[in-house]
Amino acid sequence: MGFSTTRRVEFRDTDAAGIMHFSAFFPMMEAAEHELLRALGLSVMPKSVSGGSLSDQSSSGDFGVTWPRVSASCQYLAAAKFEDLLTIAVQVVRIGTTSVEYSFHFSRDGQQIAEGKMTSVCCRLIRGDHVGEVDRGDCSEDTDVSGSEVRLEKTPVPDEIRELLTRYR
Repeated sequence: MGFSTTRRVEFRDTDAAGIMHFSAFFPMMEAAEHELLRALGLSVMPKSVSGGSLSDQSSSGDFGVTWPRVSASCQYLAAAKFEDLLTIAVQVVRIGTTSVEYSFHFSRDGQQIAEGKMTSVCCRLIRGDHVGEVDRGDCSEDTDVSGSEVRLEKTPVPDEIRELLTRYR
């Protein structure tokens, strides 16, 4: 069973000729992924970053994970134009140990417009003061305005999320 959503091509998505710019497909893929996660009762951003146990978080639907993208591509098959209504079908192609790969099929009135792929990595978002050397491994980090470190740590996809995602394989 697949997941699909629709998006209208907005003026901001187009070039001077009213044709959808190639870069506009990527935010649409990301938005479609977010809708799929919300349809499963999940979010792309954890509500809590307190580091509580997985069982405590999963009982409230918050698994304490976020999904940074590590790969995205798109092949363009036909032009989409200003105000076209696009259907975006999303499929979970692969669920790895720490990542999820999606495929996206854009169509307008049954005509294929584009095909995209995206890989998201399951990470825990950790906030707080950090003493000592910072691990600059698989995910990025930054410092928020209060001076507290914000970092991501790659983590296995929780079994509960894995089970939910299989609905859209």
